Amino acid sequence: MKSSSKTIYSCQNCGHQTPKWMGKCPDCGSWDSFAEEAIAAKTDKGKGAAYGHISSEPVPIDSVPDDVEERTMTGISEFDRVLGGGMVVGSLVLIGGDPGIGKSTLMLQALHKFAEKGMKSLYISGEESIRQLMLRSKRLGAASKNLLAASEINIDSIIAMAETKKPGVVVIDSIQTMYNSDLSSAPGSVSQVRESTMRLMVFAKKTGIPIFLVGHVTKDGAIAGPRVMEHMVDTVLYFEGDRNYIYRILRAVKNRFGSTNEIGVFEMKDLGLVEVPNPSAVFLSERPDNAPGSTVTACMEGTRPVLVELQALVGSTSLGTPRRTILGLDKNRVALLSAVMEKKLGMQLMGMDIFMKVAGGVKVDEPAVDLGIICSIASSFLDVPVPEGTLMIGEVGLTGEIRAVGQVENRISEAAKMGFTRCIVPTGNIKRLSKNKKIEIHGVDSVKEAIDRLF
Repeated sequence: MKSSSKTIYSCQNCGHQTPKWMGKCPDCGSWDSFAEEAIAAKTDKGKGAAYGHISSEPVPIDSVPDDVEERTMTGISEFDRVLGGGMVVGSLVLIGGDPGIGKSTLMLQALHKFAEKGMKSLYISGEESIRQLMLRSKRLGAASKNLLAASEINIDSIIAMAETKKPGVVVIDSIQTMYNSDLSSAPGSVSQVRESTMRLMVFAKKTGIPIFLVGHVTKDGAIAGPRVMEHMVDTVLYFEGDRNYIYRILRAVKNRFGSTNEIGVFEMKDLGLVEVPNPSAVFLSERPDNAPGSTVTACMEGTRPVLVELQALVGSTSLGTPRRTILGLDKNRVALLSAVMEKKLGMQLMGMDIFMKVAGGVKVDEPAVDLGIICSIASSFLDVPVPEGTLMIGEVGLTGEIRAVGQVENRISEAAKMGFTRCIVPTGNIKRLSKNKKIEIHGVDSVKEAIDRLF
């Protein structure tokens, strides 16, 4: 008698499937990542039913009712900003981040805000018991009769529970612990994560209940599980920041209902995550006075300008190959700009160690900070501090020219609010700027002109 199921080998890193075991995945290149999984065999009876039945009829797109769904505010303004203005009905949101970064804490605080408004909320944990959840909720001050908690990993039981209780929002912590009884593979495998996410996505779209999924990350920083999981959900959020720092940054990398450039800044305290409404003041609060190698630049995170401090340390090396240690910036960008400085400014940096970082544990990847990087390296190399109250904005080309950047008006306004008195910007941006009496603006065309103005 033929068996009704067969086995297949799936890569636990990317989801690639093959009928027999392989040592190296031909798709992602990872070694020893294939695991055996049992799948149900297709029958001829179900083949016609799967492709012959029409479950819905196509309609003209202009005849669809234009009902604008009102977003539900979470009560945490930084969280609402990243979501695009609040929570959308029937949305599926995936939140990833390093262990201990604050994912579960943020979700518990958000559900507490919903519960305070009278909305029934359901928190499903596959990693903690009910007692552990109770102790954590009391520590965070998030205990409420409208906040329901359960410890469960069976996806069928979770969906049945949600259908019975009819909550206004559901949190699954975490999706890697969920288990589908139809599959024989262990929780956390590619097939289990994929099928569990698919079941929750269908449930969210049918019922209109928003679902938040907490996801583990791999050692490379990507969310664990198949890549298709990020395609299925509506929004993907990442928690950034070092656990040794008290500040956390919530960033959207995918959002079907809003911008992917917005960030939310939080401070981790004993009683949970606290919003930081003015990140610029926080990142510049401990900046040293008249310190060589320290400069301030402005980067745009969505619609929000953020002032950050760049620090550089340039010194002679005793090694054959000089070191380039970069934190918070693209190391290739720093190497490229140091080569421009050698050619256009005559600074012999080839035999020098260069260490750079962005203060506060922030990651910055924007061309507008190029001028700030160059000025920071030059300040440390010359051992001369940048004049107090000066801000640098501009993209630097390989020929040493300084190119115009976008949203300069917003950046300068933020600098004026923070008490800066002088701003060096590309000449190409001067014509489009309105007069600002609070701050002195200088336009420069090349890195040599910028360095001459500063030092």
